[in-house]
This record gives sequence, C-alpha cells and structure tokens, in this order.
Amino acid sequence: MSTEVDFYELLECERTADDGTLKSSYRRLAMRYHPDKNPGCGESEERFKAISEAYDCLKDPQKRAAYDRYGHAAFKQQGGGGGGAQDFSGFSDIFENIFGEFMGGQRGGSRGPQRGADLRYDMEITLEEAFHGKASDITIDVSGVCEVCDGSGATKGTAAKTCQMCKGHGKVRAQQGFFVVERTCPTCHGAGQTIADPCGNCHGEGRVEKTKTRTVNIPPGVDEGTRVRLTGEGEAGLRGAPAGDLYIFLHVARHPLFERDGTTLFARTPISFTTAALGGEVHIAGPDGVDHQIKIPAGTQSGRELRQRGAGMPVLQGRGRGDLVIQIEVETPTSLTSRQRELLEEFRATETGKECPQTSGFFKKMKSAWG
Repeated sequence: MSTEVDFYELLECERTADDGTLKSSYRRLAMRYHPDKNPGCGESEERFKAISEAYDCLKDPQKRAAYDRYGHAAFKQQGGGGGGAQDFSGFSDIFENIFGEFMGGQRGGSRGPQRGADLRYDMEITLEEAFHGKASDITIDVSGVCEVCDGSGATKGTAAKTCQMCKGHGKVRAQQGFFVVERTCPTCHGAGQTIADPCGNCHGEGRVEKTKTRTVNIPPGVDEGTRVRLTGEGEAGLRGAPAGDLYIFLHVARHPLFERDGTTLFARTPISFTTAALGGEVHIAGPDGVDHQIKIPAGTQSGRELRQRGAGMPVLQGRGRGDLVIQIEVETPTSLTSRQRELLEEFRATETGKECPQTSGFFKKMKSAWG
C-alpha cells in the first residue's frame, strides 16, 4: 500500500473485534469493492486490494499480534538493497519494549483480566422509521457474567490468587543474550491471577453464553451507516473485567419513491405535457405522512427541479428539516382519443415556432452550421 491506513479502519472494525466480525466485515466490503462489480473504477480496485491486504494480516493471529503492537512498522523490510533510504518510523516503540529497563523505561503494572470484546449488530429500517425514529428490541447471543460465581471464575468460597510466574504483572521477561524479551505470561495468559478451583459453570472464565434482549432507541434523522452505541452491552469481560460495547449499524432500506442525500429528499415526478405547458400542481405524500402540494409553473421543462423548503428529513440530533426536491419528467401521451388528436392537430396548425424556442433555435443552428 502506498499509504499506511489503519487496517482496522479499512475493515470498519474495532481493534477488539473477534475473528468472526473481521471475516464478516471483510466479505461485506469485498463484495462492495470487487473489480467485477465496479468495472473500470480504479478507486474501487485500490480499495479492494487494501482491504484484502488488511484482512490477510489480521486473520493470522501472529501477524495480528505483531500489528497490534507495532503497527505497519512490524512488516517493514530492514537491510540493504537499492541504496534507497530505509523507513525506520515507529521503531522507537519497538526499542522501548525490548530495551525498556536498559533505557530507563518502567515496568508496566498488572494487565488484569481483559475487557470484553465489542460486538456489531446490523439493523435494517425503513425511510419512514429513519424519519420518525423508533424503539426496537433486538435479541443477541453474547457472553454474559456467570451468575454462579458472580464473574470471578472461582468456585464459591474460593478466590483467585496472584500468579506466581509473573507476580501479577501478566507478562514475563526472558534474557536472550543481549536482548530482554517480554511476552504474555503462559500461566495466567496475561490476567495476572490464577484460579486453583475454577467455577464448574463457566470453567474459570467468569462468563457464559447467554441470549439477551435489548431495546435500541433510534433517533429521528438517522442515515445509512449511522452507528448507535450501547455501552457495556457487548461481550462480558474475563473474570469480572468490564464488558465491551454493542454497536448497532443502521441500514436504511431503498424507498420506492424517494432518494436521499443527507437531509434532502429527491423524487422523480412525471407530469402530463398539458400540466407542463399550462401549469398546475402535484401532491407528494412525504415520509412524515403529510400531503405536500407543490405548484408547477407554466412552461416547465423536463429535468427542472422544484424545491419545497422544510419538507425533507429531520436533522439528526438537531433542529429543523431538509428540503423535498421533485425532479420533473414531462410525459408524452401514448394513447389519444380521436377528439384529443383532433385538438392537437388544430394546435399544431397554429404553431409559429415561438411556443418552443429551444426547438426552433436548435434547428436554426443546424441549418446555419450546414449553410
């Protein structure tokens, strides 16, 4: 990649996302940006390559661990070749981790039990629900606190003890020649504590799989991709650690009449050629349930846009509303009665060319161009 964009940002995931979330997000984005679906679009092709590179790294546990610790610097080539300048950015953090004690760094405290993972839930709503907002119940399968041991992971009447291997730090250091290497404690797996008598219900983790129902309050004015956060409703933390968060990603279903751009609503509106010529009005039923009456000026042409102020979508977490814009399409009649045809023939017989200046002007230019 020519630019070092964060891999998690490319995959639209939190850094605590589990393998399943990463895989699901990658598949969704890969389908969106695949070159076969976007022929000739160089930007989509580059985006597809970028998300593929990001997923290839993060799906591998060892590569992901290295990336989480050192970022893109973990995969930079070191050494000669080509005589070009080498990029050593980011290596100050690596040296601090390796030589921490020799360079005056302080040894970190106990990591403690790990915070629960954040979860993602995709919800589809209608345009009308996006307009008015709604409260919706969702049901998810998630790790919750074990009620038998109250999340401690230990059998009732017992307690976790400080890990003797790492002395509660969650990390151990080993000297290999000149280097001092720090890694996660293999005994407590970074928790800093061990459990001699684990809870039989959760097997020492302090959490079990549960089915939970939660209410999601969707505010008026939400748009495609709006994210609603439910704090503490994600995966339960290990052995009493804080729970992660639950993120609700909203997807607004396609509407048969309206298209949306921010707070502005667009509607392609066909009108008869007599209404276009003589003027009139149309009635548009908005997502607010109101019948909006829009006047059509005489002589309106196809493609003209007429705007109704304040008849669009509400401003998210704000005041006011956007506009409703109708895009006029003048429809030519395809089935005429004999009387209608007779009237149109009479009209054509009276035409002077001034009625349709664009048409007469076009043919005058054509005649002039060809002498």
